Amino acid sequence: MKINVLGIHFDDLTVAEAVEIGSRFLDSDCFHYAVTPNPEFILSAEKDGAFRSIINRADLVLADGIGVIHSARLLGTPLKGRVTGVDFAANMLAELDRRGGRLFLLGAKPGVAETAGENISRQYPNLTVCGTHDGYFKQDEPVVQTIREAKPDLLFVCLGAPKQEKWMAAHGADTGAKLAIGLGGVLDVYAGTVQRAPKAFQKLGMEWAYRLYKEPKRFGRMVRLPLVLVKAVKLRLAGGTKKEDA
Repeated sequence: MKINVLGIHFDDLTVAEAVEIGSRFLDSDCFHYAVTPNPEFILSAEKDGAFRSIINRADLVLADGIGVIHSARLLGTPLKGRVTGVDFAANMLAELDRRGGRLFLLGAKPGVAETAGENISRQYPNLTVCGTHDGYFKQDEPVVQTIREAKPDLLFVCLGAPKQEKWMAAHGADTGAKLAIGLGGVLDVYAGTVQRAPKAFQKLGMEWAYRLYKEPKRFGRMVRLPLVLVKAVKLRLAGGTKKEDA
């Protein structure tokens, strides 16, 4: 089941259900990509039709952001819950570890992916980090070739939105990976350069507040996020219905 939240068609899944689908992708011979939209994605996609189309064509569209959950509820079509990018990533790493699979890390500042890979290897010793590359590249083909030669099963693409989603749609199939996931700043979390919000903030859906506390410069971006709730209320009052069959 897909639920349309202000133009983005989210998969109505729990974390466990999303991981089960992701695991099936790892068994396939075809390329798949997953995206984890939050309210910023919704606002950007409203103005960028190509970005919106790429999100909606993804094999998994997971609700990362409490604003998405609240908006879906306001529209009268509640989602089962949040599936954050970092939680989905951790579960997919555990699955890859169980299989003894191969992981490639793409993105972040120089050195971050390497450190993240070292930490991931310690935490998940049965998987192989088969390669890393920072996000500061100007030509795509050499990067695609490097990934293809590494033969990953799972590819983390951490270039920030909308670049990472557009990159996966344009080049993901050529990497040879079975599943690519757009994960924003996840490599910084695994590298230890950014600390995830404490569990109490996570449970309350207040990770955004913790990030704002730690990074006040994000205020300009954060202040726009309630706009999605306003848009959802207006659409509901206008009689919009948002549930669609998958």
